[in-house]
Amino acid sequence: MAIRGGWMRGLLAAGAGVGALLLAGACSAQTAAAIPNAPPAAYASLGRDMLKGLVEIDSTHAHGSTGAARYLAARFLAAGFPAADVQVLAPPDHPTKGNLVVRLHGTGAGAPVMFLGHLDVVEAHRADWTYDPFAFTLVDGYAYGRGTEDMKSGDAAMAAALIRLRESGFKPSRDIIVAFTADEEAGGDASGIDWLLKTHRPLIDAGLVINPDGGEAALKDGRQLYLAIQTSEKVFATFRLEAHDKGGHSSRPTPANPIYHMAAALDRLSHYSFPVDLTPTTEAYFKARAGLETGQVRADMLEAATGHPSAAAVTRLSSQLDTNIALRTTCTATVINGGQGESALPEDVTALVQCRVMPNKPIADVEARLKSVIDDPAIAMSTYTAPKLSPESPLSPQVTQTVSAVAHSIWPGLIILPELSAGATDSAFTRAAGIPSYGVDGDFLSLDDSRAHGRDERVNLAAFDQDLEFTYRLMKALGSAN
Repeated sequence: MAIRGGWMRGLLAAGAGVGALLLAGACSAQTAAAIPNAPPAAYASLGRDMLKGLVEIDSTHAHGSTGAARYLAARFLAAGFPAADVQVLAPPDHPTKGNLVVRLHGTGAGAPVMFLGHLDVVEAHRADWTYDPFAFTLVDGYAYGRGTEDMKSGDAAMAAALIRLRESGFKPSRDIIVAFTADEEAGGDASGIDWLLKTHRPLIDAGLVINPDGGEAALKDGRQLYLAIQTSEKVFATFRLEAHDKGGHSSRPTPANPIYHMAAALDRLSHYSFPVDLTPTTEAYFKARAGLETGQVRADMLEAATGHPSAAAVTRLSSQLDTNIALRTTCTATVINGGQGESALPEDVTALVQCRVMPNKPIADVEARLKSVIDDPAIAMSTYTAPKLSPESPLSPQVTQTVSAVAHSIWPGLIILPELSAGATDSAFTRAAGIPSYGVDGDFLSLDDSRAHGRDERVNLAAFDQDLEFTYRLMKALGSAN
């Protein structure tokens, strides 16, 4: 269920929003090397060993995730988890798309908390990489390999944390579930979390989901800037545009050329901005983010945090990519095809327009605005990829205060930001299923050099060690809450 804007604004006005809810005091940014917090050596070794094991399993779409699921299952069984609490599950028609669900039983004082991560990775070609993408290569304090950033490091951190909790004899007040799933990345045909929700809901039913894939811990010039709590995602929807004509010889051109119609329509779209459409999360985001800024940028963000920024503030914030996408729905052309020969007039031209829609916005309104912008009866528009609607999760004090307390126990003074993600994660499925879901990640990554889905993907081993400790403390704290 979505949080109401008045509820959040009331907390902010009362001083609870940033002080108690977000705990976003002045940032005491520091280098990762200056922070000593790390797990005990045995669990640092365990985490790195499992990360190595996962990276060296090719879990791209073509190979599937069953091998990775079985690998982790063996690690949990070796750590003493009962077989009944370690289940590898795959759809009968997609046996290579395996999922793993592991449970640490609590006293039953509250609804379970589920940590969620995906095992699949995008394709990587050896010729494009400096090192073998499916080998765990250590160079200058970094571990290279496909999935080190997205998101096998998060999988290893969750697995190590759960094993550490059990081996320490910890008894949570509520069950802790960790689900490692298939087919989160593009190109999948057997989404693991969607299938589990539809066919094994009791196994993963929870009162709360933590998904490291949706979180963000931002590093710039070696300085830790903030840790984000993702409460929501923009809704993914794609529309297909089509223009047609009878064609003919290129020596007899006409204004009906569908390439010109399509080009003009897409040019109009390129100059169009959707109206500002702030949510409780983005208002709180700008309130906390202002603490990282100075001068006019800070003033503009504080205006946005009120929900009613001036036109001048909107113009300035819209000129920057990261703040523009937090202000509004966006739609952009991603694919265009047309024509059949250099001397022939085109008969058919198609284009795909990909929209990332604010979670509170009716898709019908977006479609109507697109048609208005295209403004050409010669172009037909239809839905190419239907949206999967997902509500905003409430930025609850329990979650924000717990995440903030754990983060500050490792990184004192770090700013904690609420966040709306422009991209999509598996949390869209759990939110749609009615489970409040939050993206939280303690693995600090550089804003200047993110390599997820790219060549030479890597993770800083010191940052990974800190994430092992952060994930353990967070899992323990949430497992202790009623």
